[in-house]
Amino acid sequence: MKTKKKATTRLSEREIDAIVEAQAADESAWKQPIRVRKKKPASVSIPADLAARVAFLAQLHRERNTEDWLTRIIKERVELEEVAFLEAKREMFTRNGV
Repeated sequence: MKTKKKATTRLSEREIDAIVEAQAADESAWKQPIRVRKKKPASVSIPADLAARVAFLAQLHRERNTEDWLTRIIKERVELEEVAFLEAKREMFTRNGV
């Protein structure tokens, strides 16, 4: 049994803007506002000796705030890991002929 797929057309930004501007004054075109809350920062517990090393390295890099330096380092590492993962995935698909 075949199922029909709905034809979806992608609107350009200009088309979307035109629709929004046309509906801006029409209250019935809008849903209830969505409330968004900022995520609370996560706490990570690390051993005291590692925290001391982090503080030393943050100072060495002339970073005033240890937390900011650590956040930057973690972001850089996560980006490197993501790139490595995507390269490994691409290599696997290439090797398997997909």
